[in-house]
Amino acid sequence: MGLLDTAAILLSLAAVFGWVNYKFIKLPNSIGIMLLGLALSLILLLLRGVAPAIPAAAAEFAISIDFSEALMEGMLSYLLFAGALHVNFNDLRKQTRLVALLASVGVVLSTFLVGTAAYYLFPLFGLSVPYIWCLVFGSLISPTDPVAVLGILKTAGAPKSLETKITGESLFNDGVGVVIYLALLGIAVGGAAHGADQGGNGAADIAKLFAVEAGGGILWGIAIGLVGFYLLRSIDNYQIEVLITLAMVTAGYRLASEWHLSGPLAMVVAGLMIGNHGRYLAMSDKTRERLDVFWELIDEVLNAVLFLLIGIELFVVNFTGASIGVGVVLIGVVLASRFLAVLLPVSILKRWRTFTPGVVTILTWGGLRGGISVALALGIPKTPEFAAEREIILVCTYIIVVFSIAVQGLTLKPLIKRVVKEEAQGPGDRKSAV
Repeated sequence: MGLLDTAAILLSLAAVFGWVNYKFIKLPNSIGIMLLGLALSLILLLLRGVAPAIPAAAAEFAISIDFSEALMEGMLSYLLFAGALHVNFNDLRKQTRLVALLASVGVVLSTFLVGTAAYYLFPLFGLSVPYIWCLVFGSLISPTDPVAVLGILKTAGAPKSLETKITGESLFNDGVGVVIYLALLGIAVGGAAHGADQGGNGAADIAKLFAVEAGGGILWGIAIGLVGFYLLRSIDNYQIEVLITLAMVTAGYRLASEWHLSGPLAMVVAGLMIGNHGRYLAMSDKTRERLDVFWELIDEVLNAVLFLLIGIELFVVNFTGASIGVGVVLIGVVLASRFLAVLLPVSILKRWRTFTPGVVTILTWGGLRGGISVALALGIPKTPEFAAEREIILVCTYIIVVFSIAVQGLTLKPLIKRVVKEEAQGPGDRKSAV
């Protein structure tokens, strides 16, 4: 099946599911499309005994799509740039310490907590997974997904400071999490990936990888942003200016991948620069309006396709009773680890600043996992040597991601409203209300 055929099917399904959701179900668009994709996949799987040709064709279609490549080498760059484009840099700067701690210490802590817990849980379900592979699982499931978070936050009604915390963390910890994942994956496969050494220089190799990928990605993002800013400021033609931003993202992300720099971090930094300095110093009002409309449309379309892909990826996951059982238990482990990873930075920073009541609860529940985690799980090599670990990790990841988007995503808005209401009541009113 050709690229145009695949795109036609995905866009048609996304459009139909989006219409059905908007007309009848009325869930947030991303969640509604994903759940309808899941429902269609389940129905087709149940039809295998009645009309096996149809489920077989659907499974062949799902398998033909390289989800990991489609997201990590295609859609992610545009989604991250579009998300960062609308983040106010001054608001983000006020949350710098918390965002930095959550995106670094929080991700590392969660990786080891989840990995260690998984290592002891797997044998209880008759599964044997080496500790290093448990850490790989911890690294790919720990970062919050900016695509899922941003899509749901639009309708959540969170206070501005809280929204900036969640958005800022999700944009940056994605890039950091991918670097940690690559380092651990390199160790797990015996040093074959990204030049990781199997010998005694593991820590040095990880530090070097982090410095080159993360640090280099940030510097490359600054360079892209500066070039884009200069080009945008030098003309006043919104068609060309939109084209410039599109070229920045496409070529910038591709070069970052070619040079082994963090493309996600580069796109976030470039998006912040164009969305702030570029927006007010290099664009006319007309350009600003057209640019916003263009990238909002890109964001909505790619979000719809991405969440549809998550739904139909059900065909490529080989479920077993044991893997389903441990996956369900790991939902609680991931949430508990996320709680501790948030609680530590907040507790440290409470000495110097105050936080919104319930911030730990909201940041914990609002730390959604999404397509990036699935893509990283699918990115584990398909070799016979690692086949068992890959299948277990993929099933657990898929279960956690579906729960995160469907359950946490649907209940995040009521949770935020409740916390905001309690804050508005004040301590005295809150006590009397109880």
